[in-house]
Amino acid sequence: MEDNYSKHTITVLVENEFGVLARIAGMFAARGFNIDALAVAPTENSKISRVTLVTHGHERIIEQIVKQLYRLVDVLKVQDLSDEDCVRCELMLVKVSIDSSQKEKVFAILEEYGGRIVDDYQGKILTLEFVKEHEVTEEILAALKSFKILETVRTGNIAMQKGGHEEAFYSADINEINE
Repeated sequence: MEDNYSKHTITVLVENEFGVLARIAGMFAARGFNIDALAVAPTENSKISRVTLVTHGHERIIEQIVKQLYRLVDVLKVQDLSDEDCVRCELMLVKVSIDSSQKEKVFAILEEYGGRIVDDYQGKILTLEFVKEHEVTEEILAALKSFKILETVRTGNIAMQKGGHEEAFYSADINEINE
C-alpha cells in the first residue's frame, strides 16, 4: 500500500509556558521535518495556547510527528485536521502601489474575494486585507500581479473543526488546567 504525500494541518493544545514553541520547533528540526506555516495564540483559557501548523509528508511521517508532539511535556492534545470537516483561513495583508487608472480593478478584486482596504496612503499605496483559505490567497496574489506589490504578510492557515465537535478536541484533560 502506497502512502499519500500531502499537506497536513495539525492543531496542538499546549500549556502556555515559556519555551513550548521552541521545543515544538526543535522537535521538527531535529527530525528533519519542515513547518510550512505556523500560528500560535492563547485560547479562551489563558493557561492554554493553540498551535496550528501546516507540514507535509507521507502518512507515516505525519503519524510520527503526532507521536513525537505527544512526547513533549507541555503538549495536551494533538489533532491532524487534514481529513476533518473544518473551517480553514489565512489572513493576508498586501500593500500595492497603484495609479488612479487602476482603482476600479483593485475594487473589483476586493469585491470578488471579499477583501477590504485597511490603509489608503494618498490614494497611491493601498494595504489590502483578505481572510480566505490558503489556496484562495494564492489566487488573490495572482490577481494582484498586475499591480506593483510592495509587501505581503500572511499568517498561514489556522483551522478549527466545524460545529458539533465540542468534545473532539477539548476534554476533561483540558478542563483540569482550569482548576
